[in-house]
Amino acid sequence: MYLPLLLSAAVPWLASWAGARVSPAAAVRTAATAAAVATAAWVCCLSLLALTLFDDLPPLSAFDDRGLGLPEPVPGLVALAAAAVLAAGAVRLAREVARRRRVLRELRAVGCPHDGLLVADWAEPFAVAVPGRPGHLLVTSGMLRLLDGRERRVLFAHERSHLNRCHHRWVAVAAWSAALNPLLAPLAVQVAHAVERWADEDAAAEVGNRELVARTVAKAALAGDAKRLEPAMALHGSGVVARVRALQAPCPAGDRRVLAGLAACCTLLLAATVIAAGDFVSVAQAWLSQLS
Repeated sequence: MYLPLLLSAAVPWLASWAGARVSPAAAVRTAATAAAVATAAWVCCLSLLALTLFDDLPPLSAFDDRGLGLPEPVPGLVALAAAAVLAAGAVRLAREVARRRRVLRELRAVGCPHDGLLVADWAEPFAVAVPGRPGHLLVTSGMLRLLDGRERRVLFAHERSHLNRCHHRWVAVAAWSAALNPLLAPLAVQVAHAVERWADEDAAAEVGNRELVARTVAKAALAGDAKRLEPAMALHGSGVVARVRALQAPCPAGDRRVLAGLAACCTLLLAATVIAAGDFVSVAQAWLSQLS
């Protein structure tokens, strides 16, 4: 029952290793999927541990005697700790969901877009993709004044990529996973960075000039503050120096063997979780049989 919890700690490291060797698109998909798998295993195993608290409640507590030959239950302190970790994760998840809703609500309240674009007459330079049905781009007049015509094309290509690829969903999966499982916090940061790299590559493919995209990213980053816009996705967000450096080299082609290794780890994690659930059912059946 403890093995899946330990294996989930290795997932961020493996995903980081794999992400550096594949394209940004593959890095996002594999890292977010691995985060979801690791979190499912984490929550499942902690729930099983927490459920063993019921063996201390009547009428099951009457059978808490080793002489009866029943399987040894989980120590009470371990079960209590598991319940506390689950509760803390639920609180963090609720806060993260509320934070994302608040930011998106504020961005949507700025005004009504026209043909998928809203230009706000603000001096502060920033531009974000605002997801929704339909989503739209929010760009300030300060950002438009900062960039020339070619750089604006990069800006719009980057932000459209966020909307068209539904990047906000991948980022949300990773962020919610990290809220439930703090061990996955590095993975959430990795996914947030990888979606920006993905949008950079889409922009580079559209304009056909990687150097122009790198220059635009750097220029926007120096002028804008992306931190206050999170969790909305912006051209000047997440790891600008690393993104500029990556744009100065060809996009990684990807190695399927790397992805296969991460998939094998996730499969092992799921298998260990299924075995843990089977062990729990066996113990529960042994204890519940005493009631009949």
